[in-house]
Amino acid sequence: MSAQAGHGPSWLLPLLRATAVLVLLDTLVQAALAGLFVTGDLDLLAWHAANAGVLSALTVVQAVVAVVVWRRLCGPGWVAAAGAVLVGLVGVQRALGEARVLAGHMPLGMAVFGCATALAYWAFTYRTGATRQAGRPVEVAE
Repeated sequence: MSAQAGHGPSWLLPLLRATAVLVLLDTLVQAALAGLFVTGDLDLLAWHAANAGVLSALTVVQAVVAVVVWRRLCGPGWVAAAGAVLVGLVGVQRALGEARVLAGHMPLGMAVFGCATALAYWAFTYRTGATRQAGRPVEVAE
């Protein structure tokens, strides 16, 4: 797979795909740890808290890569914005979890999962073999 001529290296989209998969998988790990914790395995709360730091770092990396894809591969701006929103959601999620505000923490976890899923789906369906019209990339199949 190659990037548009003059618009960036061909490894950017695979890097975004990899980070999107890691974020999505780690989000699932967070949900599993939370589920196992609430069933009575109290030790998993520490794992859940530690993994929140991993998820935070992964979302920052994903957001940075999404911005680079947007700027260098002329990808849609909403992907970069969604990456930034995901960083914010995970930050709020961590704060609510540390404060033990479960009424907000648990539903926000669903929003994090939804956003991570949307970004991963887009990363695997977007094609860089687009042509530009009126300053916008047009997505086409490779």
